[in-house]
Amino acid sequence: MVITSSLPDVSIPDVPVTPYIFENAAERPTKAALVDGPSGRTYDFATLEMLIHRFAGGLVANGFQPGEVLMILAPNVPEYVIALHGTLVCGGTVTTANPTYTARELQHQMEDSGATWLFTIPLFLPLAREAMVGGSSIGRIIVLGEHDPAEGPGVEILDAFALVGGDSYEGHAPVDAADHVAVLPYSSGTTGNPKGVMLTHRNLVANLVQGGSMVPADSDDVVIAVLPFFHLYGLQILINFNIRVGATTVSLPRFDLEQFLQVMQDHEVTRAYLVPPIVLALAKHPLVGQYDLSKLKSIVSGAAPLSEELANEVTDRIGVEILQGYGMTETSPATHVALEGSGKPGSVGGVVPSSECRVVDVSTGEDVAQGENGEIWVRGPHIMKGYLNNPEATAETIDEDGWLHTGDIGYMDEDGDFYIVDRLKELIKYKGFQVPPAELEGLLLSHPAVADSAVIPVPDEEAGEIPKAFVVLKPGAEATAGELQDFVAGQVASFKQIRELEFIDAIPKAISGKILRRVLRDAELAKRA
Repeated sequence: MVITSSLPDVSIPDVPVTPYIFENAAERPTKAALVDGPSGRTYDFATLEMLIHRFAGGLVANGFQPGEVLMILAPNVPEYVIALHGTLVCGGTVTTANPTYTARELQHQMEDSGATWLFTIPLFLPLAREAMVGGSSIGRIIVLGEHDPAEGPGVEILDAFALVGGDSYEGHAPVDAADHVAVLPYSSGTTGNPKGVMLTHRNLVANLVQGGSMVPADSDDVVIAVLPFFHLYGLQILINFNIRVGATTVSLPRFDLEQFLQVMQDHEVTRAYLVPPIVLALAKHPLVGQYDLSKLKSIVSGAAPLSEELANEVTDRIGVEILQGYGMTETSPATHVALEGSGKPGSVGGVVPSSECRVVDVSTGEDVAQGENGEIWVRGPHIMKGYLNNPEATAETIDEDGWLHTGDIGYMDEDGDFYIVDRLKELIKYKGFQVPPAELEGLLLSHPAVADSAVIPVPDEEAGEIPKAFVVLKPGAEATAGELQDFVAGQVASFKQIRELEFIDAIPKAISGKILRRVLRDAELAKRA
């Protein structure tokens, strides 16, 4: 059974994303668009749009060509938005990088994306330099802030403030909105390294229109932006959607609970888009009671499942409805959104308009009955163009009929609301971040003492899930759990670190050699019950 939205279909304009989100900006030129939470640095809508076009002009004046890829390696600061949309205006593509990456992880994205430009801050120049030693196509780096030229990796370095001091780029470079890749975020697969997700201008605009019909945000809203802009959830909702509706976005470069609460109070934040670990802090931390959050109208939680109990606990404590949504980087990102005022604890809501959904039996490929568990499949204009340089992975994810197989198990209730209950794909969700077990297993296997390994998610109240490794040592070899954890930690971002490690005699595997992580996971859950 093909399931569609209870809401009417929406009209999706065939335009690039930047002019779409700024379509109504002239109505509020002096209203604050972006505010840096720690410093109070503010850009109004008119200044923001002007600087975006000046950034584009500066790029072109320094040789940037349509189709080139610019990587952004930066925390949540207002200038992130200028670099993002300035690149898009002159016909480029932006690949967003995780600042907590190690040099090895960053180098993979640099090389795979084909990035030729980098926008970053002085703090991350040493990381960029180390990553570029491994090989990259980056020839110019734009730095936001004062820096020591010696910190640079031996390529031309441009000052971000000088870059926007010249002529503006008028209009928008001609692009085919349905085909031109606007952003190239990286999403972890179940095997190997993260893959570049090709999202076109039309993908982004489509999902903004779809989600906009379900979220009653407007220009009176003040939204806190603590979710990272490099994650598509942050990029689409906290940047693009907020600009489109005229809301004020107050950004934080990292999550610190006390600073987060202070900014919420001082700026009278009305909407918060969060992940479950932050929701957990709102429910349980004693600091919360010391701040006035009375202006807050709603919280939307995404990126990982949120339990009904935790949602109810937050609602009871601060009197705010907790809504959930569901999606993936590959779907731009929202596929399901709970409607304000009618959300159900534990539900991710209904299908977004102008899209289709199926719940499919993983064994037979047939649709299951309402209320029964199956894999969630989705189809619509928000589905990615594909994985960069990886047609095999694209074909494994999107079938010949255009259905994207999410790898998540869920069901639909009698009202058309969906619930996510399990995952076919084996990604670990640590505080909303994706951790591919195969990457950690590969690193463990590179240790001279390790014969075999498997990594699974185990429940954790604060993080949602944490990676636990099972390791088989080579005969006669010696290594402690701490040594192996440190070995991996030196090569991955902090959210990917192995939090628990156990030595066992053998890794359970199928005849094909595939690791039976389900066997390990079930045994671990039984042990913890």
